[in-house]
Amino acid sequence: MNHVVLLLVFVVPVVCCYSSGQVMDSCEDMRPHHSGFTPQTEPAPFTVTTDNNRYKHGEVVKVKLQAPASKPFIGFLLQAREVGGLSPVGSFTLMTGSAQLLTCSQKLNSAVSHRSKSMKTIIQVTWKTEVTADVKSIQFYASFVQNFRTFWVDITSPRLTFTNDSTGGSTSPPTTPSKTSPTTTKTQTSTTTVHEPSLSAETVSSTDCGITKVCFSQPSNCDPTVSNDCYFMSARILSSSDVTVRFEMKGSSDGYISFGFSDDQMMGNDDIYICGIGNNGLVQLQHAYSTGRKAPQILPLGNVSDIKTSVEGRVISCSFISRNTISTLKTTGFNKTYHLLFAHGPSNNGQIKFHIATFVSVDKVDISIPRLVRKAGWPHIIKAHGTLMLIAWMTTGSLGMMVARYRNGFAKGKKLWGKDIWFLVHVAVMSVTVASTVIAFILSFSYAKAWSGGAHPVLGCLVMIFSIIQTMLALLRCGPQHSLRFLFNWTHALNGVVIKALSVAAILTGLKLIDSSLDQWLMKVMGGFVGWEVLFFILLNVTLKWFHRKDNLESKMTTAEVLLFALFFLGNLAFLVALLVGIGMS
Repeated sequence: MNHVVLLLVFVVPVVCCYSSGQVMDSCEDMRPHHSGFTPQTEPAPFTVTTDNNRYKHGEVVKVKLQAPASKPFIGFLLQAREVGGLSPVGSFTLMTGSAQLLTCSQKLNSAVSHRSKSMKTIIQVTWKTEVTADVKSIQFYASFVQNFRTFWVDITSPRLTFTNDSTGGSTSPPTTPSKTSPTTTKTQTSTTTVHEPSLSAETVSSTDCGITKVCFSQPSNCDPTVSNDCYFMSARILSSSDVTVRFEMKGSSDGYISFGFSDDQMMGNDDIYICGIGNNGLVQLQHAYSTGRKAPQILPLGNVSDIKTSVEGRVISCSFISRNTISTLKTTGFNKTYHLLFAHGPSNNGQIKFHIATFVSVDKVDISIPRLVRKAGWPHIIKAHGTLMLIAWMTTGSLGMMVARYRNGFAKGKKLWGKDIWFLVHVAVMSVTVASTVIAFILSFSYAKAWSGGAHPVLGCLVMIFSIIQTMLALLRCGPQHSLRFLFNWTHALNGVVIKALSVAAILTGLKLIDSSLDQWLMKVMGGFVGWEVLFFILLNVTLKWFHRKDNLESKMTTAEVLLFALFFLGNLAFLVALLVGIGMS
């Protein structure tokens, strides 16, 4: 009991101290000293904004801390620091009763904190620099506490640069948000979190690609200002002395786009930047280290400035200046060569999910040398997967289904080894179809070793499952004279139609992943392929019904169907060859 009393005696003053905002012991590291708990690594829902992006001696800058109504904070600590510095500069003046002034580093009124543990969604204060201060760029640093366990540190405002012109910084665009309609582009300047909209966001374009900057895109050489389906990144060296680089990226996504630097053409141990939609609907920039098949490790944003982000519809855009050193597992520094990676995928409440598509440079690139970077082609194992699936379900599978459907006109009454010839042909081509499907399935998953690619792997798995079911049904079928044979016939036929529909959808989604042409040529050829099969299905049905009415024209019926079969098969081969050539060139 004595121990409990002593514990309460020492703990209660600490708790009261935190709730009252007297947190001078946090002045240096800006961290709430909540024993046993560490700062959150996920993006913060809070923002730090100013009414200007410049300042001069004697000028007052308004600073605002803001939170969404659904996620208020109870505690905070705010300071102004030189960019890269650790000590507070300038002094604050209060504009609200929910805050109080603190003395940090023996500088009066150099920090602001909360007065109580009441819920807060907005805090506004003003700041002014010392007259004798050095003229350096500054940023406002803040920590936010949601509860004892949940808190964020090092949330920063946009950088403020010093000016001594007569108009001060008033001519610069303010960083306070402007009200827009739901269809207007959302744009904001940000660092480690989402910040207020900036009115000076630059357009990400392919201008000067290969002249002053390195550019990497999918489809190759596309222009992000022209096509919403263009995935694009660029790097331009602004200063070679301190290695300052402006990066741009743009692409269509429901969650995020990202690019990175890698020692090889595989995900893992990569230095990456992610531009994603946060849980408040705005876009934020993150610096991270890819660990491969797991979620990337989020890093401090580091020496990054002039961040401009936007989202319009599904198109996400980011540009920023970085002085961070590129660092992968085996290579560190600029003037080194790296493979460029680009990935995009969905997100949930600001948390990125596994990418649905990626592309990588064919060779290593030194971003200090302007050039157009070529995208690496798909691995041979994936091309083999696509080839086998096309052969299986757009050639042999189609032929096998046609033979079974229109068997009355195919070698009617002729047998081989005691079986109808149509049946032997059907079994042979469908066996090839199932075998090709199984091999293609194994090839794709042996390469990917993970679930990626959006709807394509789901459809592929369904094709595989229904193919196995179809094979089992065929092996366990009852005899032709059995009273329940009609159940097998209907089930076998319907399952075949389902597999055909799923296979067409799987092939279309697979071709979309690898089609790098600007006009989506592979997709158009596949569309023609499907149309060709539908046309002949209609022609064969019409032919079958027409000639079945006239028994005396049975010989002509057989000839007409054989000719249609031959034309159908030749057309299928032509489309197949075109698609295989396209896959080989992708």
